[in-house]
Formats: sequence, structure tokens, C-alpha cells
Amino acid sequence: MLGLTKSAALEYAKSGIRINAIAPGVIKTEMAERVDNQLIESLKCITPIGRIGDPQEIANAVVWLLSDKASFVLGHTLLVDGGVVSR
Repeated sequence: MLGLTKSAALEYAKSGIRINAIAPGVIKTEMAERVDNQLIESLKCITPIGRIGDPQEIANAVVWLLSDKASFVLGHTLLVDGGVVSR
């Protein structure tokens, strides 16, 4: 998926279309609510920020990427994972 994002970003850049990706961590969703609480607690423990994410945090990242404030961002994968990958 990341390779496709970069390839498509390069392909459409001259057309003024910016293509990026979001890589979320564990997010409070209906699916996450069906997971055993013990697993959720262990996921919180391995997340440097100490909690799972809120859907609004993903939405905020998407809104930023769509805004003019991210007008020079192209072919990027934005990690919104509470620091898991940085570990």
C-alpha cells in the first residue's frame, strides 16, 4: 500500500492531486470494543503515549493532509499511532 501511495503520488503530482496515506495505531472503534480488555490493556502498555487513539485524532490528521497547510506534502505516510513505530 505504501509503494502504491508513493507511485500514485508521483503520477498525479503534476495534475495538482496530492496523494498521501495515514497509518493509524489501535483506535477506539466498534471492532476494538469487541476485543478482550486484557488485550486492549496490553496494547496501551506498548504504546508510548499510554492509551489507544480516538477516531477524532485520525480525522484531524486527515483534515490536516487535505488542508492548504499540507500543500507541500506528497507521497507521505503519516503515522498516527501514539509512538508505536518510534519504539
